[in-house]
Amino acid sequence: MENTKARVTDFTVGNPTGHILRFFWPLLLTSSLQQVYNFVDMWIVGKGLGDNAFASVGNMGSLFFLIVGFSFGLANGFGVLIAQSFGAKDTEQLRHRVAGTIQLTIGMAVVLTIISELFLPGALRLLKTDDILMGDCLKYGYVMFGGLAASICYNVSSSILRALGDSRTPLVAIMLSSGVNLVLDTFFIFGLKTGVEGAAAATVIAQIVSTLVCLGRLRKIELIRVSRRHFRNGWDVYYALFRNGIPMALMNSITAVGCMVVQHFINSYGVDYTTAYSACCKYLNLFMNPAATAGNAMSAYTSQNYGAGKYDRIKKGLKVCLSISFVTYVLLGSLMVIIPEPLIRFFIKGDESVKLACTFMPICGVFIIFVDCLFVVRNGVQGMGDPVLPMWSGVLEMVLRIAAISFLISRIGFKAAAVAEVCAWTGALLVNVYAFGRRLSPKLSRISVKSTSRIV
Repeated sequence: MENTKARVTDFTVGNPTGHILRFFWPLLLTSSLQQVYNFVDMWIVGKGLGDNAFASVGNMGSLFFLIVGFSFGLANGFGVLIAQSFGAKDTEQLRHRVAGTIQLTIGMAVVLTIISELFLPGALRLLKTDDILMGDCLKYGYVMFGGLAASICYNVSSSILRALGDSRTPLVAIMLSSGVNLVLDTFFIFGLKTGVEGAAAATVIAQIVSTLVCLGRLRKIELIRVSRRHFRNGWDVYYALFRNGIPMALMNSITAVGCMVVQHFINSYGVDYTTAYSACCKYLNLFMNPAATAGNAMSAYTSQNYGAGKYDRIKKGLKVCLSISFVTYVLLGSLMVIIPEPLIRFFIKGDESVKLACTFMPICGVFIIFVDCLFVVRNGVQGMGDPVLPMWSGVLEMVLRIAAISFLISRIGFKAAAVAEVCAWTGALLVNVYAFGRRLSPKLSRISVKSTSRIV
């Protein structure tokens, strides 16, 4: 079933490849636009305010990942259950879960905003943020975290839309918000001379725009239209949402802690290291984006089919999403190996920072296939209702990342940051491959036994 008016897609019927690709492309355009406007945002900051401002904004990346990543994990966890209810055609359960998600989102936005604003200065000191950067980091951070509710609401509303097979509305939302963000960035920084806080304000306003677009679409979907009685949930609804959402949220936060420790070691070597690492992370996020998008498609596709009990379709979906990841690895990983310097100089001017970054890029370019596959397999595991082993893979990721950076940075310098990434990706991938097989193989075996019994 595909409801074109409401843009709801049923992944449990029809051709898996066609469904996934039609869902994937708008989703890829959405995430690519997000990356592009983040890129241009950083470019405007770097060119308009200088390398130190660029490093300050980049230095905030791991802190944002810690807080926003937690909310994103919760949103994805809620979305998996909503997709499973949709796949099972249980409309009443679906509406109760949507109502519970709304209630929990409001509470999450309030709590995370208060925590992030209160602990921002202490967190920056733990990261060994250079005194030269501290002022701009605080200005940027206070504005961004002050607008955290907009980011959380967008993550949750877009997660619900993806769970229902709608990848087009988030695309429209990001197209509009990207335009708003870039216009306001330019106006605030070059026109009003506001500094980094202007860039943060532009981002928050853009996120409000994207949230309003998604909420407007959700209000039009009859399938999830809730009434007062749907908000009077028993503890079983909240327990199910938290049981699936908390491990996914913790996985992101645990991964963020590992990234923060790496940032701590990098910052202790000075501003050149911080600047180089900020630029490298921007490219990693950009070049991992298609595989991460394939992972999001895998999550929605798997969740619906798992809820419908159509386990054989999950295996077919895995092949399609891994194929997407491999193609993007060949194309984008090659750029990191062949032309690292032109890529880096797009952001920064300092020769020492550029030189450092050029030692990082080729290493990650060769091995980025590991994290590309990780996105797909891990989202498949989570879509089948197992958030716990992916969470433990996040713990392993953190441990390997910290062990590698702490042992190697004094021996091989900035390249240690790249090696730490590769070690973390590899360990997490192995755990999730095991988890995927453990979850799906018994289901497929039962289908095979039933088919054989009918033949006999």
